Amino acid sequence: MQKIYQTGLMWFRRDLRADDNAALYHALKSCRQVFCVFVFDRNILDALPRYDRRVEFIRESLLELDQQLQRLGLENGGTQAGLLWRHGKADQTLPALAARLAADAVFCNHDDEPASLARDAAVQALLERQKVAFHSFKDHLIFERTELLTQAGKPYSVFTPYKTAWLKKLQPHDLKPYALERYATALAARPINERQALPTLAALGFEKTNLSALKIPTGSQGGAALLADFLGRMSHYHVSRDFPAVKGPSYLGMHLRFGTLSIRKLVACALAQQQLGDEGAACWLSELIWRDFYAQILSHFPHAARSAFKPNYDAIAWESGDKAQALFQAWCEGRTGYPLVDAAMAQIRQTGYMHNRLRMVSASFLVKDLGLDWRWGERFFATHLNDFELASNNGGWQWAASTGCDAQPYFRIFNPVSQSEKFDAQGKFIRKYLPVLEKLPTSVLHSPWLASPLELMAAGVELGKNYPRPIVQHDEARALTLQRYAVVKPSQP
Repeated sequence: MQKIYQTGLMWFRRDLRADDNAALYHALKSCRQVFCVFVFDRNILDALPRYDRRVEFIRESLLELDQQLQRLGLENGGTQAGLLWRHGKADQTLPALAARLAADAVFCNHDDEPASLARDAAVQALLERQKVAFHSFKDHLIFERTELLTQAGKPYSVFTPYKTAWLKKLQPHDLKPYALERYATALAARPINERQALPTLAALGFEKTNLSALKIPTGSQGGAALLADFLGRMSHYHVSRDFPAVKGPSYLGMHLRFGTLSIRKLVACALAQQQLGDEGAACWLSELIWRDFYAQILSHFPHAARSAFKPNYDAIAWESGDKAQALFQAWCEGRTGYPLVDAAMAQIRQTGYMHNRLRMVSASFLVKDLGLDWRWGERFFATHLNDFELASNNGGWQWAASTGCDAQPYFRIFNPVSQSEKFDAQGKFIRKYLPVLEKLPTSVLHSPWLASPLELMAAGVELGKNYPRPIVQHDEARALTLQRYAVVKPSQP
């Protein structure tokens, strides 16, 4: 096969694996030699808290990626292949590295978040001045951008017809892995002065986190181990996923976010089991399709990243001022007086993870019990979630706030007590994250303010001291929410 370029540069971003990687495949196939790089982009890192599990996850996953590239090179007759790295602003360091290596082309996979598109446009413009080609490929979604439209040629804004069209369009080639091994002879040896070890967290300006203590596996091997574990219990997913004290979810969100696992592989696994009548697999496949759905929503309606998908919902007057700030702080710190909400907030602060059912409950509470702008909660999740993806996070928050596409109606408001009684009936999850309530009888655990003085005393709970009283009354808050949303004109979408 004739090679198009002499030298290519593969730029890893949110695709931290050497197998089934679209851009790496095309780079190896198109170039006589390919260098691989990851940029610790200061445009992103400088805005993060110094204690961030995502940065540690990325670094640990890059260690494995480097080993994968070295092994791939050795197995195909090359030596000293591996990962180059830079710590700086991508729009400066990437073009400079391309010039240093005399690269003819840069290859990467799509990232359609607004800031990423702006970054890529800047990088591409600089590369073009250097007469370096820029090639980007679909990799972290099954269908993206304009690949799936209605018969009228418009983007879908309702999930069910989108899912129907998605399943109808899906063909075996959409899930076919990129067999890049046969082109791996193109992996170039790193220049001698580029063979330094990856920088430490401290060198990047970050602290070590509790990632290893939480036993969060990193890299492709860690993702594969989690997937193998989940496949053994996937058939129960449609039932178990709603109960936070049960090992029901896949826990693969972080690996999807950073591309240590291929989405094609995950969909293939789910589809194969669904075709055998597995309800759990069918439910999980729907969740993966939701991910595509929210990504195409953000792609077609970028205003949703800043404001309501349904513009008329921007007329809602959210609570403001000092009282609103105090309510928000209580929510962030798990001091609402509603145990399930507080336990959920403790979970995200301590682990960077929040169970999906609890994401809905805590979001509904912020917006419809406290009357606060959903964007406040969206930003909090963006900072704290290990698996944060802008499209999914934004879509989830707008769903909860009833401002988004195919969202729950505004008059459907989660009752935090009934949700607690239904999905954590024995209080196992609450007791894990709120040990102060551990000894309360289950009958009052979900609403401690209803406990008798003797029950509170016996459990060592002092309302207003070591556990707060409810900061709002749900029934009253619900009535205010209905009034607040009344400004929305029902005739508008």
